[in-house]
Amino acid sequence: MAANWMRRTFVAAACASAALLTACGSSSVDSAISPDRFVIFGDGLADQGQLGTSFTVNDGAINNWAAQFASRYDVTTTPSSKGGTNYAYGNARISATPDAAGNASTPTVVQQIDTFLAGNKIGDNDMVVVSAGVSDVIVNITAFMNGSITEDQLLANATQAGADLAAQVKRLNAAGAKHIVVTGTFDLSRTPWAKIIDQEQRLSKVMLALNNKLKIDINELGGKQVLYIDAAYQVNLFQGSPGSYGFTNSEKAVCNSVDAGAGNGTGTGQINSALCNTSTVIDENYNRYVFSDNVYLTPEANRRLGDYARDIVVLQW
Repeated sequence: MAANWMRRTFVAAACASAALLTACGSSSVDSAISPDRFVIFGDGLADQGQLGTSFTVNDGAINNWAAQFASRYDVTTTPSSKGGTNYAYGNARISATPDAAGNASTPTVVQQIDTFLAGNKIGDNDMVVVSAGVSDVIVNITAFMNGSITEDQLLANATQAGADLAAQVKRLNAAGAKHIVVTGTFDLSRTPWAKIIDQEQRLSKVMLALNNKLKIDINELGGKQVLYIDAAYQVNLFQGSPGSYGFTNSEKAVCNSVDAGAGNGTGTGQINSALCNTSTVIDENYNRYVFSDNVYLTPEANRRLGDYARDIVVLQW
């Protein structure tokens, strides 16, 4: 009942927004497309548990935005490590290695797509999802704070990451993908991590550099086959006005699962939601929080993002 109430709250709040005014009532409109399969590439935001768990509260429910998006079409997705078509990996970067946690064996988005295309063809009725950028932001802001790169290099690297992600979208389109949903990074300046490291303004600039370059470079493909989902906009709404969406806390991580290792890439000894479940939360009402750890979203925030993606697709396709 609580989940249903939260979704009704979300629809009402979304309809109050001018940016989503035309989406009001879209939940009752069937999309013109009916995908047979979802093929997903990306980083920790889209990872459904390649290594057994996801970056969220691992509660056994649909707790990943891409999986929620697919479920709205009655399609079930599973990680590629379990024979499914979700190739996204936690901490994966777009084209560079090592990953956000320093692991060189984690497949980049480029390598994920390599693997898929080596043994599969994209069908006319496939929905392809590309969701990446979070790990690249984490790596580059950490390098800046360590003095390894300058601020100019930081922004240049973010811009290049956006270009690299756009190149993969074009690659998938050239390989036959007729429906590609793509999102870059959400705004990490709004996360608890940004406040901990005191880098809110810089993280916002990095997010914009990556996402803007991505949008510019995929613009030539038009909206008939490629659709950009503005995760940054949506998560900002959750964080900035939590009560409007049924959340009660948008400032603090709900997990207390501290990782002695590199975890989600934010450093050793930090909360890592990949280790989080219903017994490692500070509040049993964990779905009233926006953030699971200091970067990633709770199951409910993920589901809201997946519902938002579905609503935008219904409007456009």
